Amino acid sequence: METKKNRLRTLRDKIDAIDDKLLELLNSRAECAMEVGRIKKEQQSTRFHVLEREEAIYKRLIENNKGPFPSRAIRPIFREIISASLSLEKVLNIACLGPEATFCHLAAIHQFGEAVNYVQTRSVPEIFDEVERGRADYGVVPIENSTEGVVNLTLDMFVESPLQICAEVMLEISHCLLSNCENLADIRVVYSHPQALAQCYNWLSKNLAQAEIKETFSTAIAAKTAKQEPQTAAIAGEFASKIYGLPICKLRIEDNVQNYTRFWVVGGQSPGRTGSDKTSVMVSIKDGVGALHELLLPFADNNVNLTKIESRPFRGKAWEYIFFIDIEGHKEDENIKNALEAVSASSQFLKILGSYPKGVHIV
Repeated sequence: METKKNRLRTLRDKIDAIDDKLLELLNSRAECAMEVGRIKKEQQSTRFHVLEREEAIYKRLIENNKGPFPSRAIRPIFREIISASLSLEKVLNIACLGPEATFCHLAAIHQFGEAVNYVQTRSVPEIFDEVERGRADYGVVPIENSTEGVVNLTLDMFVESPLQICAEVMLEISHCLLSNCENLADIRVVYSHPQALAQCYNWLSKNLAQAEIKETFSTAIAAKTAKQEPQTAAIAGEFASKIYGLPICKLRIEDNVQNYTRFWVVGGQSPGRTGSDKTSVMVSIKDGVGALHELLLPFADNNVNLTKIESRPFRGKAWEYIFFIDIEGHKEDENIKNALEAVSASSQFLKILGSYPKGVHIV
């Protein structure tokens, strides 16, 4: 009769054999991906990275998963497989807010994986500039926080930028207090980004009333600074703690536990249909009685669902406004095509910012 010890050894040997087979299959997959790259090069394809193809892979695998392997693990695992395979053809350059370990950087990793080159920038306009000049294949920019609202600077960039929205990432934002101090009473200064400080205002007021609050360009810079200065702390994510070696004093200190930030991936061309898409547009209308009603009517007439509408002042034109609208569906869907044609005919201008796969909430 097989003993438990022998049974354990047998199972481990079986796992090792499966791992060896997985590695063999991964290399076979990589060879196929490289051949695809060669064919694209011969055909002089303008689309090296086909984002909707990735989404189709994730969707198919999750739908076909019979378990017990958890479906939630499929996307991150295959994201790294796809990222590594693509890097054999070309290493993607991705512009995001730096330095390493910002939430923007983390959102970029969730979209593109580790096998890419991350271009660290200091501002949203710099991200747009890197992509527009071709120094980056994509950029990742924050667009909206569930607590603080929209990032107006990002919206404003689309007024003149030719870039398109290619994807969205919905990232849970959980803040930690990082410090070398063992006791909260020893902390004299707290560093962080203004938005992170605002999202932790009540906790700071109750627990660190004695500390001076200092704003930094990013949560990652806050962590780097607190690592070097005694009697200081930073508000940042767990990722920053790992990257910069700064201990976590308190987990989840944000005032609202349902705290998400939505990021947009911007690039030269938005992807094709995936079957679960959004479309974002900007539109300017003539001021007048019922003007907003006339703007929205074509969407209702064509059974188009609007998930968001936001107004912004038109820079350089006092008391004129631009509306940013999120639509459920793809710009190639017939009902959306008809609605946008009608809106364009009655507005001062209409600009489609892109159609892209709906983001999934990442915890």
